[in-house]
Amino acid sequence: MAIVDISDFTRKLDALSKAYAILPNEIAATAVNFSKERFRDQAWIDRKTEPWKPRAKRRKGSPNKSQTLLVNTGRGKRGIRKILANQDKVIIGNDVPYMQIHNDGGIIEGTFNVRPYTKKEHTRNRKGRKEVVKSHKVGGHQRHVKTRIPSRRFIGSSYILERRLYSLIADRFTNALK
Repeated sequence: MAIVDISDFTRKLDALSKAYAILPNEIAATAVNFSKERFRDQAWIDRKTEPWKPRAKRRKGSPNKSQTLLVNTGRGKRGIRKILANQDKVIIGNDVPYMQIHNDGGIIEGTFNVRPYTKKEHTRNRKGRKEVVKSHKVGGHQRHVKTRIPSRRFIGSSYILERRLYSLIADRFTNALK
């Protein structure tokens, strides 16, 4: 009867099981980093690059000073995180409520209350001549808003992401079998 040494086999089996246990968190981290890269590149990448639609022309007194689309305070970008990572599935998402409409696009429609305010003195052009409008109070009222938000994808299924994940998984299992 021959004696068989299975120590190398058990070592490789242990390495594979460790790689299998760690893999969901590595996959989630790769997917989160891919989504955050979309903000830097300002484009979605699937089989081809789809640049985000540029913002509408900014008005003179607009408070948004950021040059990067979808980033003013960074809350939406920081909100991309791992929701679930186990052996069956990995889910990443964004816990900031307004980021879903930025990712998917759509229409915001509603009636909003406007508080009373005081309008400062200013000039305006009327019938080809400038006129001065004195300071006056504007009463509270309701404003109906219908705004179209373009889709600027940053989370979703992508061919490039799938290739990165495939390479990650292949590398981890190849290294475990060495």
